[in-house]
Amino acid sequence: MRISVDLTLSPLQNDYEEHVINFIKVLRASKFKVLENPLSTQIFGEYDELMAFLTKAIKASFQEVDISVLTMKVVKTDRSDYEPNF
Repeated sequence: MRISVDLTLSPLQNDYEEHVINFIKVLRASKFKVLENPLSTQIFGEYDELMAFLTKAIKASFQEVDISVLTMKVVKTDRSDYEPNF
């Protein structure tokens, strides 16, 4: 089953930008399709593979900071080719 995941990482510390950039670089280096916008990052793939990858990537990111919030939305479909039609 293919999924789409929307991620927003918010480290609660002064040097948050460095941690957000590092997290996005990890996502980009994966085999999954990654799309970015100013507010979040989307990643697309097969459920089991993608969730296993995200579990490791999120844990590694959390280990770099004292407090961090990750907002994640999971959609049960691949929306990577979505184009608005309005």
